[in-house]
Amino acid sequence: MTARRLAVFDMDGTLLDSLPDLAESCREMLVSYGLPPVSDAEVRGMIGQGVQVLVTRALALVARKLAGQPGAPVAPLPESTDAAERFMACYTPRAARLSRLFPGTEEALHILRAQGWGLAVCTNKPERAARAILDALGVAALFSAVGGGDSFTARKPDPAHLLGTIAQAGGQAARSVMVGDMPPDWLAAQGAGCSFVFAAWGYGGAAPAQDLSCPVALAQSMAEVPAMLDALLPGAVPR
Repeated sequence: MTARRLAVFDMDGTLLDSLPDLAESCREMLVSYGLPPVSDAEVRGMIGQGVQVLVTRALALVARKLAGQPGAPVAPLPESTDAAERFMACYTPRAARLSRLFPGTEEALHILRAQGWGLAVCTNKPERAARAILDALGVAALFSAVGGGDSFTARKPDPAHLLGTIAQAGGQAARSVMVGDMPPDWLAAQGAGCSFVFAAWGYGGAAPAQDLSCPVALAQSMAEVPAMLDALLPGAVPR
């Protein structure tokens, strides 16, 4: 039997404006090591490939800042693995303190559910943190599956992460659309054989190149997403 249509959403920068909590946690982690802070704007460019990459980028930026300060004390930076653990200790208790769904998100999700779409999340954020945030924001029950960055042996941009999430939701790649704002999202969609909607309101900046092999649409807001998904993957939903 043909699977029903499935909409798979990235989290940070797509469903969720999580920058305030991520930036605060990053600063708290750095200060705990006696290191200078980073700004929200700087952290924004570090989001998208999971906690380890974010922390590694933050430490690299701090190293460049210290190198540019004459007379600054030279001390070894912490190991990124240890720093990532400390970051999560800061982030986990406050992950939804300042984070909010982007405007129109909850309404769009309910529209999709009413139209018969299945919903899933595919994020490089740790699964436990992702589920806790969705629950705190009151939308966890809308999703059939949550594939976190630690849920499988691979994570975006590896299509195995997206394919694993689709399988958990009971979907099929050919009947699924990925919605995201970063290169890992559209590269995973391309590799998995899914259509893709670019979230122009997110953290990714430039839209994907036109030479992607998968069908691509660009949405300026979450309110546009239900109609775009239907255009990419039309047809009655199997019962």
